[in-house]
Amino acid sequence: MNEGVHRGVRRETRAGDVWSGSWVAERLGVELAGDGHLTELLGLALRRNPKRAHLLVSNVLGKHVPQTPSVVHGHGVRLGRRVRELLGEQAHKAVVLGYAETATSLGHSVADGLAVAPYLHSTRRPVPGVATAGGFEESHSHATSHLLLPEDPALLAGDGPLVLVDDEFSTGNTVLNTVRALHRRYPRRWYVVVALVDMRSAEDARRLAGFAEEIGARVDLVAAASGTVRLPDGVLEKGQELVARYEAEAAAQPPPAEPAEPGRITRVDLGWPEGLPDGGRHGFTPAQRDRLERALPGMAARIAGALPAGARRVLVLGFEELMYAPLRLAGELERGTGADVRFSTTTRSPVLAVDDPGYAIRTRLVFPAHDDPADGPGERYAYNVAGAGFDAVVAVVDSVADTPALHAPDGLLARLAEHTPHVLLAVVPSYVPPAGRTDRSPAHDSLERPASMLPEPLRGPAFSSYAPEEVGWLLQDLSHVTLEAPTEEREEAIQSGGAHYAESLPVEYQPTPQYQELYHAALQASAARIAHAVGVVTETVLAERPHSRLRSSGGTPTPRPVLVSLARAGTPIGILMRRWAQHRHGLDLPHYAVSIVRGRGIDANALRWLAQHHDPRDVVFVDGWTGKGAITRELAQAVEEFEKKYGITGFDPEIAVLADPGSCVRTYGTREDFLIPSACLNSTVSGLISRTVLRADLVGPDDFHGAKFYRELASSDVSVAFLDAVSARFGEVTDAACAQAKELLAADRTPTWEGWAAVERISEEYGIHDVNLVKPGVGETTRVLLRRVPWKVLARKGAGRDLDHVRLLAEQRGVPVEEADELPYTCVGLIHPRYTRGATGADGKAVSV
Repeated sequence: MNEGVHRGVRRETRAGDVWSGSWVAERLGVELAGDGHLTELLGLALRRNPKRAHLLVSNVLGKHVPQTPSVVHGHGVRLGRRVRELLGEQAHKAVVLGYAETATSLGHSVADGLAVAPYLHSTRRPVPGVATAGGFEESHSHATSHLLLPEDPALLAGDGPLVLVDDEFSTGNTVLNTVRALHRRYPRRWYVVVALVDMRSAEDARRLAGFAEEIGARVDLVAAASGTVRLPDGVLEKGQELVARYEAEAAAQPPPAEPAEPGRITRVDLGWPEGLPDGGRHGFTPAQRDRLERALPGMAARIAGALPAGARRVLVLGFEELMYAPLRLAGELERGTGADVRFSTTTRSPVLAVDDPGYAIRTRLVFPAHDDPADGPGERYAYNVAGAGFDAVVAVVDSVADTPALHAPDGLLARLAEHTPHVLLAVVPSYVPPAGRTDRSPAHDSLERPASMLPEPLRGPAFSSYAPEEVGWLLQDLSHVTLEAPTEEREEAIQSGGAHYAESLPVEYQPTPQYQELYHAALQASAARIAHAVGVVTETVLAERPHSRLRSSGGTPTPRPVLVSLARAGTPIGILMRRWAQHRHGLDLPHYAVSIVRGRGIDANALRWLAQHHDPRDVVFVDGWTGKGAITRELAQAVEEFEKKYGITGFDPEIAVLADPGSCVRTYGTREDFLIPSACLNSTVSGLISRTVLRADLVGPDDFHGAKFYRELASSDVSVAFLDAVSARFGEVTDAACAQAKELLAADRTPTWEGWAAVERISEEYGIHDVNLVKPGVGETTRVLLRRVPWKVLARKGAGRDLDHVRLLAEQRGVPVEEADELPYTCVGLIHPRYTRGATGADGKAVSV
């Protein structure tokens, strides 16, 4: 390690001999153990986080701590040179992948050290028109979802070494998740993991070695320093208490007096080269690196010319993922001027600020997000800027972030101007690959595109065992692809963030004779009850979407409404609603099934197809039941995003469901939590169709989501028999169902979301701390037992035969069923949190892996 660099770090991060982690270490007993460089590279701070209160703060990363740009870039370049020596002749085939947001410039700097490798970093910003080549979850991060959006899809498809760069290697989970996800799609023989600090335990190191052996690949690690963090018992609780106390004290303080005269804000034209990417979000090649090198002196000269005379201490402040371009501009300023130049960036990560020399985050500026983020509005932060004595701050943002919110009275520029006499704004054009650009609005493009550009719906018997007129599937057939994985393997990948649940399929449950008997008994006992609920919800829908008005579509009258089931649980219910409309009103309603995926939204291409063939105002989304309401929220957000992207309005995100025990929707057949027999089985009661699949290598930007048709299970198929058994009872329940629908239409049906509140309570009471692992209601509990790794089942005291099949499944899988008082659902399924590091069970003890 270069000692000159470390001397520079020491001057920047220490006041005398005070380490910038001593404040946390003294109060919580946290220790950094390792080689002598650790305390020079790292400080400590606190944050509000349910899994880890302390935060390792890098002094050389250029994120939270303003640092000399040559130090920041130099650390990455030296790591890159070490990687190049390691790879030898394979270096020219390598690709470097950095992690957003913190390591985007570090990864780019490592690529600079390699010199011959293209660079890509993950992103949390979706870019319309750019296909996703993959993604993964980072469970411990403040913002977890990562996308991979290379301009050239072949960038990740080569067989050369993949170099993964992150700021710290704490447990290895994020890297393992990434490699696992990418290796399934783009297998290769060599991975190199690069980090400033390697803080893994011996157990974590063995796990990485075992993983490498498992996938049959070589995995090497290159780090600037190594060690471990020693945490005493109770450190999480103590840290949370400390954060809460200091936050309360800060909130009680009077607001600081406004500066007598805020600093001046000036815009600087960089003269950024046309067509040059602003960073590695879509890839950055060695040729583009050479082009940037040639342009840097001129751009830095424009900034230097706009600085006030006599400015001696200057901060170049980057913006979240936009780190590399501001870093290189800062480095050129450092070389070309006599000023003391520092570099850091804004961030999404909330950290407690304590003005103490032994604490890494001395001050914090808070301002609203100004780039219309995908996760909605929120706060953003700049650390260690206030009170640092900068004569000028150069704020570098991309053009997507140059919004009114940036210039607002409480925006970033105004907050900076409170603490420095001069603020310069430099805007880098946000690069969008040519395929993602259009001279027409997305709405114009999607509406004028001929319907033939999107395929027609799949129908039975070619796809599904349903009659062709009963449902059209807006899906693509993936029956030829092997997508099934063992339940435990899927659960580990899902919970660890290595894969999304929609990227694979569970192995289809084959019911035992005893279970099949229970299903048939349940159907016989509940068919009339289901028929009544079908009648209630259908009559409600028809009353709210009057079918007496017919609109003309190409000269052909089309009845309203258009039923659009959320595949696949909604599909049998949509067919039953269609049958009721025929039975009661003589209507032949159109009915389609579309895919919606939690965390990924509804299939936008399916919505586009529907908009091309029907009036979006006629569409009624249909599902089987609600649990905690996650899909209800998902649909509302997805429709809003769809309208923004395509300019197509009219889709109502309200869902009509057979049962709404979670009180999440206005349109339902019942709010009782009872057994719907179609929840007891998988594809064999759903037209032999799998649940839907969304995976980047199988579903392109112009494709429908996918699903499989299990033709081989035809001998066990009861899909049509289930429909016939229920619709045969329509006649006997018609009067009662119509009467109840009238009562509901006159009643207050406003959702109370009591189910979501109950799930949050159960999640905390049972030490799960993740609402996604709590599945409320008979239907969701059944799914847990059929598809996931169940931990336990909570059953309401006195629950009757509705739970016979649940008890049998639980017995077959060795899952305890516990009775509970005051349970708002008939039962609740808890997914095993064994794959979530640090999870505890109901007894407070750690759950073993």
